Amino acid sequence: MNLTIFIKNILKPAQVKEITKKQSEAGAFAVMLSKEITDHIRSWRFVVLIALIVLTFIAAMYSSLSNIMPITGNSHDPDHNLLYLKLLTVTDNSIPPFHIFLSFLAPLLGIGLGFDAINSEKNNGTLIRLMAQPVYRDNLLLAKFSSALLIISSLFIVLALLMIGAGLILTGVRMEPDELFRIGGFVFITITYVAFWLSLSMMLSIVFRQTATSAITAIGLWLFFTIFYQIIVNLFLRSLLPDTSQLTQEQAISYNDMVLNILRISPNQLYTDSVTTLLMPSVRSLGPLTMEQMAGAIPSPLPFTQSLMIVWPQFSGLLACMTCCFALAYCLFMRREVRS
Repeated sequence: MNLTIFIKNILKPAQVKEITKKQSEAGAFAVMLSKEITDHIRSWRFVVLIALIVLTFIAAMYSSLSNIMPITGNSHDPDHNLLYLKLLTVTDNSIPPFHIFLSFLAPLLGIGLGFDAINSEKNNGTLIRLMAQPVYRDNLLLAKFSSALLIISSLFIVLALLMIGAGLILTGVRMEPDELFRIGGFVFITITYVAFWLSLSMMLSIVFRQTATSAITAIGLWLFFTIFYQIIVNLFLRSLLPDTSQLTQEQAISYNDMVLNILRISPNQLYTDSVTTLLMPSVRSLGPLTMEQMAGAIPSPLPFTQSLMIVWPQFSGLLACMTCCFALAYCLFMRREVRS
């Protein structure tokens, strides 16, 4: 017997109607998701952004592989045996490491995929026609966010696998489980960081009617938090607080903690702190330490779980920022009049 006929015979009409409704919703969402992924892949801005990040990755890997032998032979470095982590952090000072590049370039990927997510549909007149179909309004927003997030996740997972494969082929060194966990954490935090800028740019595409306005606003926020925020904080605190050379040790530590906490309002600082701690296991703290705290400490890499505990507040902050931006975008879109 046909499964559909069997289900209709044993279920009540209301239950059959509910199952059919859920199946149609899932089918509509899948179609919208596939369409959004196709549009992203075929767009020139996506090709340019992907090419920029891939070229940066190739340059960083070439610099790391060219300088990997002196670093791994340095017995004074606690992390000298962690070859695959060194591929992401070693540099010859001609170009920054790959994770520093990503802290600057990764937001552009999120902004480029989301700044015109909604207002372009409205300006082209396709939003009204789309909402006239038997689909839920939130499916459109979820499809746009999920499609961009799937593409971003695939990109960074592929880059991580390429890095691991290149290191294995060129060096023949087996990867340790701790390195695999740390690289996986680095990829996951990077995806979360890009997702924050994606959700922020999508929210701006709902707030502003013109795509140029949303793009300029998103890029302005990116430049402010990446470049100008640290300069403004340092100038402001330097003008208000006394000279650090005149402070006691406890006062200097409190001052540095306060500066770091203010700087961590910036998503760029949260991301940099997180990935630096994960990719450099010898990092034991993200703040200043006294000599009493360092007394008796053995210069050895921390376990992955200990590094994860150090960066958990930063990662939670990034995840919370991304969730808040997407929730605000969701509320604004659900309350927005489409026909106006």
